[in-house]
Amino acid sequence: MRLARRTLLAATPLLVAPVLARAQGGAAAPWPDRPVRILVPFAAGSTPDVAARILAPHFQQAFGQPFLVENRPGAGGAIATEAVAKATDGHTIGVSIGGPASTARILNPNLGYDPVADLAPISYLVRMPVVLAVHPSVPARTMGEFVAHAKANPGRLNYGSIGAGTIGHLVMADLAARHGLDMTHVVFRSVPQSVTEIVAGRIEAMAAVTAAVLGQVRDGTVRALGISSESRFAAAPDIATFTEQGEGPAIWTWIGLFGPATIPAARLARLGEEAEKALAAPEARRALENAGFDVVGGPPAALRAQIAGDMERWGGLIRRLGIRVDS
Repeated sequence: MRLARRTLLAATPLLVAPVLARAQGGAAAPWPDRPVRILVPFAAGSTPDVAARILAPHFQQAFGQPFLVENRPGAGGAIATEAVAKATDGHTIGVSIGGPASTARILNPNLGYDPVADLAPISYLVRMPVVLAVHPSVPARTMGEFVAHAKANPGRLNYGSIGAGTIGHLVMADLAARHGLDMTHVVFRSVPQSVTEIVAGRIEAMAAVTAAVLGQVRDGTVRALGISSESRFAAAPDIATFTEQGEGPAIWTWIGLFGPATIPAARLARLGEEAEKALAAPEARRALENAGFDVVGGPPAALRAQIAGDMERWGGLIRRLGIRVDS
């Protein structure tokens, strides 16, 4: 039966209204609609903490909600990183540094998360070379002299790190393995604590990122023997590189921004865009560089490539030396 024009027009609102209702009901709710947590895997004052606190104000301004930095130290950074990987509230992201987002599963097969499968890289943020630092009482001014001193004093030198498999431990373990050195590894709860101990002379050496130790190098409370960048580092041009001293290729550790693997693609992209804007802002960039960071930025693909490189490089060393972290 053919409907009269008047009948069809009268029926049209009844047909369209449910469609409009479904479309409006299915529209994405604004995000974020409450404060967002940025989980940090180490204590206040650590390098990831410094980076997160410099960037958080930009996110807060861009999204109109507080971005709250929350420190969850422990397990070499795995506690906070696992919390990000397993977050289901839609308002939790985190920063991670090297190991917890790359080699943690190699160190601990019983880890509660898979760094590759359970984390969504959002943005590469910054990177840092490593400084081999010693207490001024150590009679060495080059890496070669340190190796000779350690060989002459087997079992008498202590070096600090924040745990097995962290970058500070891996750099020193690699040096010891290549030269047959007998040194004692002392674990501390945080990098600032280990720096305090080397300044006090209770440990003789440590490999620490520039942001953690350059202040002490400048004031003379510790001595830098080498730095792991490819060429002289702009913030510390007087420190000879590992490569110059015949101690292998460059080493960089890094900080990236992550979310859980379930994060919606549009949200991930927006967070990545804002991270790039934050890194480009002159005030934030200056603060990061003054803190000893090399500001690099980069999309998720750059962070994935960094993680893959770390897993190949450090995973081989971890397996070769049998380094393990208890579950």
